[in-house]
Amino acid sequence: MSNCVLYQSRSLCLARVFLSYAREDRDAAGKLAASLGEAGHQVWWDRYIRGGSRFGAEIDRQLADADAVVVLWSPASVESSWVQDEAAEARDSGRLIPIAVDGCRPPLGFRQFHTISASTSSCASSKVLDQLLEALGNDSTAPIAKADARKPFDDQKGASVCVLPFVNMSGDPEQEYFSDGITEDITTDLSKVSALAVTARNTAFTFKGRSVNVHEIAESLGVSHVVEGSVRKSGNRVRISAQLVDGNTGDQLWAERYDRELTDIFAIQDELSSAIVAALQVRLLPEEKSAIQYRGTSNVDAYNLYLMARQQWVSGAYGDYRRDEAVVRISQQAIALDGDYAEAWALMSLAQSELKIWRGMDANALPAAERALELNPNLAEPYCVKARALEEEGNEEDANACITRALALSPESWEVNREAARMMYRQGRLREAARYFEKAASLDDTDCHNMSMALCCYNAFGDKEHIERAARVTIERSSRAVASDPTNAATLTFGALALGILGEHDRAKDWVRRALLIDPENLDVRYNSACLLVNTLNDVQSGIDVLEAFLERVQSKNHIKHLEADPDLNGIRTEPRFQQMLATRKSGWGSRASAHRSRYLYLSGFRS
Repeated sequence: MSNCVLYQSRSLCLARVFLSYAREDRDAAGKLAASLGEAGHQVWWDRYIRGGSRFGAEIDRQLADADAVVVLWSPASVESSWVQDEAAEARDSGRLIPIAVDGCRPPLGFRQFHTISASTSSCASSKVLDQLLEALGNDSTAPIAKADARKPFDDQKGASVCVLPFVNMSGDPEQEYFSDGITEDITTDLSKVSALAVTARNTAFTFKGRSVNVHEIAESLGVSHVVEGSVRKSGNRVRISAQLVDGNTGDQLWAERYDRELTDIFAIQDELSSAIVAALQVRLLPEEKSAIQYRGTSNVDAYNLYLMARQQWVSGAYGDYRRDEAVVRISQQAIALDGDYAEAWALMSLAQSELKIWRGMDANALPAAERALELNPNLAEPYCVKARALEEEGNEEDANACITRALALSPESWEVNREAARMMYRQGRLREAARYFEKAASLDDTDCHNMSMALCCYNAFGDKEHIERAARVTIERSSRAVASDPTNAATLTFGALALGILGEHDRAKDWVRRALLIDPENLDVRYNSACLLVNTLNDVQSGIDVLEAFLERVQSKNHIKHLEADPDLNGIRTEPRFQQMLATRKSGWGSRASAHRSRYLYLSGFRS
């Protein structure tokens, strides 16, 4: 894994960079990849590749997709036929950016190019990085400059499609998880086709349950085609109907109905996705066909359980331990049927991680994440769980590397963007964190948590332009969520934070009181309540009261790291009682949460 994270900071010309180097120069390559990533570029290097027959094919694909090829010339790489071949392809296509390490002279055929000089220890220095960023963004290097002026996505890829949520025709609302799961899998299948641009799942699902006009949807999303359909599941039979519609004319380009045994569900999905690709007249590469056919399991019952668990994860309330416990329980049943079901292992690890973080439960998520990656190293979400565990151990460098890998694998993943943002927040990089919180929130129009975190970032560095917008969005989303589920205590605190920042202090107090009464053991509820009290309501002592129970039960060092970096709690840093509570908690790692049954502090009366 690379140590770089795809941050967008110094460079406005975001390029896909292929890093070519010799194995002996791996450490220098890692540092350079990290620096380029922090500058906003997407870096690929062969540390991402595992051994096997696909090694050369993957390198060829990444090399062909790159906007620029950075080559580290060293005594070892000059002798490497791999590096020379990669450099030659970059040279011939006008994408070469060479760096000479420790005065190494490039091989014949490459000496006529301007070469950046660096030492093994200074590959990631600001001087080298400035020259490299200039080369990546310089208009005189035409193939590279195109990275900032690429054609719009639709034009570049030719065809774009939105898969609308398939309608559940089973007559049983409990079967909704199945139709939603089929929709998500078709969306995922199509997104594996490099010649297609596919609307993200969460964007498409905003149209669920609505009477829609295909032309209007296509126009609003900027897509050329729309897929819509229905699913009827009854006993051991399943019927799936689907059609592909031209977004400009509304004409039906393809339609089919599949009426088969439930055991044929995987074959139906394969046929359906392939038929859509054929109707769009899009070229399907051999490796893409194989990727579409991958389902993770051949056990239909395990797949059904996984869809059920995934629906709980997607639709359940953030911070609600009942959701997370249900996901773990159902995923375990899926794994019992197929122990090699990587996706089920990955989903279970995410839920276990949430239980440990927000409920202080003794749930070790790392074994499940490791098992998922052992089975399928291309899953992004388990890397988030690994990143948390590594950061918990104090290994920030490898934690960042895991997030880099996750972002490279799935840049549109809600979980990945959220985890990247939280890690940056704990590292004090609030401006970068805000971008990833915003990205996560944009992927799910019900997500008020990440929007509220972006709001906290904007408030911390005084970005007035974004404060009011983020606050209004947070309140709107929180209000909708609480109206749907009045017991969603965590969401009440997200809305309370936004209300407080907008000056609606009475409403903010009311929301946080309700949250603490509904779910006083929820660590997220306690923490956010304390932030509101300290930073916005200037009620320091009540804030410390609420944090006392939080600090008694918290089992994650990352929580403490977050607390110590959080500008919302600056108002209590010098308070002796808070300092003593924090010191006691930090010196007491290893004690179990169950040994602490906190007295429930309800904020029955504010001092303000």
